[in-house]
Amino acid sequence: MRAKISYVITAAVLVFYFALVGSRGVMLIETGTPLTVVFGVAVLVLPVIGLWFLWKNTQFVRKANQLAAELDAEGGLPVDELRRTPSGRVDRDSADEVFARRKAETEDAPDDWRSWFRLAVAYHDARDTPRARKAMQRAIALHDGKPVEAA
Repeated sequence: MRAKISYVITAAVLVFYFALVGSRGVMLIETGTPLTVVFGVAVLVLPVIGLWFLWKNTQFVRKANQLAAELDAEGGLPVDELRRTPSGRVDRDSADEVFARRKAETEDAPDDWRSWFRLAVAYHDARDTPRARKAMQRAIALHDGKPVEAA
């Protein structure tokens, strides 16, 4: 729940910032000189890109949470079996062991979104965020019945 609240607050601050930047872009355009119009248009592009990124990221998180809820209902969520350091961080060797099992599971069932979901969690635990995101995107695509590129 805390993560959702943090996400909503961050998104709200970003939307406020985009509105502020957008208003400055409009002010520059309204000035009417060629240079300020060019700068105004350039400034307006930034909030558009930011809003697109925020929308895509929100959709990704929403879909990943839906998969997690579905997997939880099936009793298939990965169990946290990782060893931790005294400070609470995941032990790297432990994460690598779990990752190896999850990778083998995914290789055995490459068209199963559940195995890709669990692989994404293992990538995340191994601190490989880009691959975790790609694995989760693949899980979402498989779940939704969309075509998936060969890995």
